[in-house]
Amino acid sequence: MQSQSGSFPAGQPLWSRTASAGAVLGRLQGEVAADVAIIGGGFTGLSAALHLAEAGRSVVLLEAADIGHGGSGRNVGLVNAGLWLMPDLVEQRLGPDAGRRLNELLAAAPDLVFSLIEKHAIECEATRCGTLHLGLGAKGQRELEARWSQMKRRGAPVHLLSAAETRVRTGTGRYGASILDERAGTIQPLGYARGLAHAARQAGAALYKESPVISLSRQQGRWHLKTDHGAVIADKVILATNAYGEPLVPGLQQSYLPVHFFQVASKPLGSEWRERILPGGQGCWDTRKVMVSFRLDQQGRLILGSIGGLSRLGRGSVKGWADKLASHLFPGIGPLEWQDMWDGRIAMTADSLPRFYQPEVGLYCAMGYNGRGIGPGTAFGRALAGHITDGTDFPLPLSEPASVPLRRFRAGTMESGLQMIQLFRRLTL
Repeated sequence: MQSQSGSFPAGQPLWSRTASAGAVLGRLQGEVAADVAIIGGGFTGLSAALHLAEAGRSVVLLEAADIGHGGSGRNVGLVNAGLWLMPDLVEQRLGPDAGRRLNELLAAAPDLVFSLIEKHAIECEATRCGTLHLGLGAKGQRELEARWSQMKRRGAPVHLLSAAETRVRTGTGRYGASILDERAGTIQPLGYARGLAHAARQAGAALYKESPVISLSRQQGRWHLKTDHGAVIADKVILATNAYGEPLVPGLQQSYLPVHFFQVASKPLGSEWRERILPGGQGCWDTRKVMVSFRLDQQGRLILGSIGGLSRLGRGSVKGWADKLASHLFPGIGPLEWQDMWDGRIAMTADSLPRFYQPEVGLYCAMGYNGRGIGPGTAFGRALAGHITDGTDFPLPLSEPASVPLRRFRAGTMESGLQMIQLFRRLTL
């Protein structure tokens, strides 16, 4: 299995400026041996490394760039429960037993995230006061009612809020309803990733940055991972690169659609707007097909996001979009000075469900979070560790990577369509 070191999206996120400094890591030099080698320094790989090390396994983690440089350090920072799919649909697609197990695991994922933050004293602006899913128009309100009903039936602490209540919670009158999910919260995502890395090292895991794996092969019952300056020999391997993977495993990159999500952050707002917008500290997103997210960080920056890549949309167009959206949501707020702009990649699967793969003996992969990386990534990393240490069943049936039909065409068409939608919004908001 051959690869070359890959490229990452240009433009560093706001989070890279505001996160606490990470551990000083070096490149892998020379040959080392371990029980488990992990490829990828995001939430999944770091969670797996931490839990494996705590269970007494020797672990080496290789990151191609730096900790959290991919999707884990580029997302919105919403720690949500569950998936984008409604719970009933998860059980329909997986079957009642497997679907129920996955729903229960991911319903509890915020508990896992915030317990790790507390246990390891991770500095990541953690605020657990819920998130808000906002309903736009009559269709959006019906969607929220159905989702709320399904979540409530499973005992979730969720509340369906009226338009008036939503206005008070968000500071905008553009939405007719919302769901407040008390299980959820917000974090500084890169700070969380760096905190997991520190905890994993404290537990005994060895972490290396700027060490992309250029080949992966199985020889005499053990896995051999080569980098430019070293090698790892391990009994088992976890591939935890999600949408940032290299072609180390045949068919893996073809098993998902790469979708970009961009964000733009203002300078800190004045006290009047900081008190008016999301006064309870929640983050939120809406029911649009091409959804919009917004939140404040702890310094009072307004952070807006939506689907699309900066290279296609253009930074000037995104700035105009942000100006229009901010004024649309919060009349009288502008003009704002936008300080940071970045994007990241999401791995979208054909059925919107994540995946566990075992392409070969002793080689495991969890991926396909469809834009829900924090909770599932952390939970699936722990699940991978549990399977390796004591044979715990995976929360999803193992499957083989299958190519998304017409993947290249669909990805290109999607990006072009998103570009047109965002341009239309800029002109019509």
